Amino acid sequence: MPIELNRKDRTGGMIQADRWRAGFTLVEMLVVLVIIGLIMGLVGPRVLGYMTDAKRKAANLQIEAFVNALDLYYLDAGKYPASGEGLNTLVRRSSSDSSWNGPYLKTGQVPVDPWGNAYIYRSPAENGPYEIISLGSDGREGGSDSAADIKGGPH
Repeated sequence: MPIELNRKDRTGGMIQADRWRAGFTLVEMLVVLVIIGLIMGLVGPRVLGYMTDAKRKAANLQIEAFVNALDLYYLDAGKYPASGEGLNTLVRRSSSDSSWNGPYLKTGQVPVDPWGNAYIYRSPAENGPYEIISLGSDGREGGSDSAADIKGGPH
């Protein structure tokens, strides 16, 4: 069916058919993209900040779970695992542990930190019998802000 370019309205005057109003114009699309970009520019950093805080809190909670599991291990074995044994002792009996009564972690495996890195376990530590460290977002010792190390140990 051909498109009628000119037709008469009710009064008998000629009107132009608007065949180009079927979609959006380039200008309208650009305006929408600019508005979306402005919203993301304002909201994006806040959302990323919340994600960073959430990962740091998750690491602190995991370290606290390790502390509780290590306390249970200590009650059974009378000692904390050595650095060489590491946190794996909480889920698997070593050949020298006759008093092991685990697994001491509910999951049955040692989780990695929220950034996908293994936790570091040192025993003995400078300020206590052990310490547990997450290296933060950069995966290296030291750092600041979101890359700062997260440390925990006995209270």
